[in-house]
Amino acid sequence: MCHLYRLRPGAEAEYERRHAEVWPELSALLDEAGIYEYAIYRRDLLLICVLRTRAGFAHAGAVTAASPVQARWTASLAHLFAEIADADGEPLWAHRVFHHPGHPPPA
Repeated sequence: MCHLYRLRPGAEAEYERRHAEVWPELSALLDEAGIYEYAIYRRDLLLICVLRTRAGFAHAGAVTAASPVQARWTASLAHLFAEIADADGEPLWAHRVFHHPGHPPPA
């Protein structure tokens, strides 16, 4: 899965600081939800979030949405975002246009 966020101008340093100090209980929740290989990239105010799920996004979203830990984390960051969803409340999904799996380097 890949989705996008847009930060408010001036929020870059706080956003990066907060993610350098992710709560252990939030990491445990991501594991419980079956989320793995979760990475966030930033280009100026644009955030690109890429993740994999073991049981699909619907399952992972249901587990995290039911969690008070996720609610606290989201609320603590809300002031940093300019845009996180479309008009219907759906994440700003990015759809893969190209993929080259390549070959891993020799061991």
